[in-house]
Formats: sequence, C-alpha cells, structure tokens
Amino acid sequence: MSGLKIIADANMRGVEAVFQPYGEVHLVEGRSLRRQDLQGADVLLVRSVTSVDSELLRGTGVRFVGTATSGLEHVDGHYLAEQGIRFAHARGSNANAVVEYDLAAIAACDDYLERLLDGGVLGIVGQGHVGAALARCARALGIRIRCHDPWLESVEDQADLAAVLAADVICLHPELTRRKPHPSYHLLNADRLAQVSGDSLLINTSRGAVVDNAALCERLQQGRGPACVLDVWEHEPHLQPGLLEQVRLGTPHIAGHSLDAKLEGTRMLGAALATAFDLAPPGVPREAGGAPTLSAPQELAGSALLRWLLSARYDIGADDAALRHAVTGPGTAATPAAVAAAFDDLRRHYPQRRELRGSPVCAPSAPEAWASALGYQPVAAESTR
Repeated sequence: MSGLKIIADANMRGVEAVFQPYGEVHLVEGRSLRRQDLQGADVLLVRSVTSVDSELLRGTGVRFVGTATSGLEHVDGHYLAEQGIRFAHARGSNANAVVEYDLAAIAACDDYLERLLDGGVLGIVGQGHVGAALARCARALGIRIRCHDPWLESVEDQADLAAVLAADVICLHPELTRRKPHPSYHLLNADRLAQVSGDSLLINTSRGAVVDNAALCERLQQGRGPACVLDVWEHEPHLQPGLLEQVRLGTPHIAGHSLDAKLEGTRMLGAALATAFDLAPPGVPREAGGAPTLSAPQELAGSALLRWLLSARYDIGADDAALRHAVTGPGTAATPAAVAAAFDDLRRHYPQRRELRGSPVCAPSAPEAWASALGYQPVAAESTR
C-alpha cells in the first residue's frame, strides 16, 4: 500500500477495487464536497457534479485530481497547472455508451431510423471522442452524415453549421466552452433554433448549456418543433418541468452511464495515478463480467431488426418515464429543490446497463456490416442454447 489518502465520489463504480491498493479510499457525495473534506488528502477523484477550482483546493495539499468524465468544464485546469497538481481525465471511456444512447433515441422516435437508412442525413456537431465515434458508426451503417467542428482543421464529411442544422437528425457533441472564436455556450440560441426544421430530430447529450433551454422551451410550446431528445439540461440538477413536458424523450444526464463505461473511466484514472506516482498499474475491475446473449426474434428483418438491436441493451423509454414520474408525477412537489433532488437521485441510483458493443448477439438475418458497425459479437443459434 502506498499510503495515499484518496477522496473519491461515491458514485464512481469500481473505485475502491481500483484505488485501495494505493491507499485509504474515502467516499463522499460529489455535489456536496467542500474544502474541509480534503484536509490531508493526496488524491481527489470526481465526476461532473463537482467544481474543482481554487475555492475547493486552496490549502488542501491535494497533489492529483482525476475526473471520471469526458467533459472538463467543471475543472479549472489553469489553476491545477499553476499549482503543480497533476490532472487526469477519462475522455473516451463513455464514448460508445453515448453513441448507443443516440442510436436508441433515433430508433425510439417515429420513423427517423428509416429516414436515415433511406438516404436521410445525420448531422453531428463536434468531432471529439463521441462525435467521431458516432460518425464512424453511422458511416458503417450506410448513413449519410455531415459533421461540423470549427476547432479541427480537417474533418471527414465537414460541413458548415447551417448545413448540419438542416439534417434530418442532429446530434450535439461539442465540448462546452465560452472560448473564442468558436464558443459553444448557447450554440443553439433562438436564431439558430429557428433554422432547425420542425420535421427533424434534435438530440443533445453533450452539455445542457449548448442549447438555450429557455429559447427551446418557448419554441416547442409554440408548436414549432423540432422533436427533441434531451439527456442534458441547462442549470443541472435544476431543470424546467415545462421543457421536460415538451420534449419527446428526456433523461437525467445518463447517456454515458453504462456499467462498461463507468468501470473503464475508473480504470483509466487508476492508470494515470500509477503513472504519476510511479506505482504498479491498477487491476481491471471485475464487476461487470460477460453480458448475456441477445437473441433477435426470427421474424424481424431490415429496419425492424436494426431497431430491435439498438434498443435490446438500452430501453430509453424507461429512463424517460422515470424522470417524468420523479419530476411531474402524481404526488411530486415540482419545487426547484424537489426537482433537483429527484434528478440527482435518479443518477445516484441508476440501474445497471450494459452496452451492445461486445455483447454476443444471435441475429442470423442481420447484415455482417452491422456487427462491425455496432461492435457486437455474432453467435450461431445453437450456441445460445
């Protein structure tokens, strides 16, 4: 044991198994973490609900900060660098989980899946880990795409933002930033929302403030579309119940919350800590185990079979129903405090969810390209018995 004092968000899966070999692990509630909780700590491990800055860290002695997230807007990287505090993130760990969420949302909403398969266009804003992974998957499925990321010099299928917003389905995956010349804060403001067709589908799994939620709510209340799927909300954990009522599907910031992604994020931080302090590499969390085989109904083919595959591991409708019940259901108090508590509670007690990627799947009539695009392992019918 290395004797490090490690403060970790209690909602990080596998954190004790990965980090106990390095020292004493203390679990805390990330949203309520305060400076006094870090006295004597060497290592701080957080998620997106904890703001990591001088107000939290000043005078604590923390030498290493790790965030089990892809987004970094909650971390003051400049302060960490100035103080010589080593920093690690888990970018890419949940990319596939978010891609599968996007695809499940498309499959669950009207005929958007068929429209894309029949030549419609998928627009993707942002080509980081998630956006790029979604683009690769869509291309492999034969879907036409347009991508926009002004921060990158070269992007395959590059288009300007107006062209992307004209797509049949629009998925938002930019990093949230106010940096010029390409800030993404309120990237979709009232004017840009007016460019989005009422016949399209808009999915936001990046950060809530990428879309002006007040402007979106007003537009939807006026019946001017588009159909919306929101996993992220401006001012989380507070959200507008009125906006939730207007969107097609709403979930409590859980797009990347597969068990596979959570464990990979924890492992990545363990590896970064080991490198920073010249320690032995971490073990692999064994919490997940192999996912059970999925067997597609024999009568399904074409888009119906693909829709089944995209929803077989993840029922997005169940998460939508849970959020609506918690926020606006019978007997609930829709006060800001109650809404915030319900939102956090759903995230804290999120049920185990596995990814389609890596899963054994028996779907004899599925094209071979689907297995490559979605990452599942085809198995013969006899091997499922």
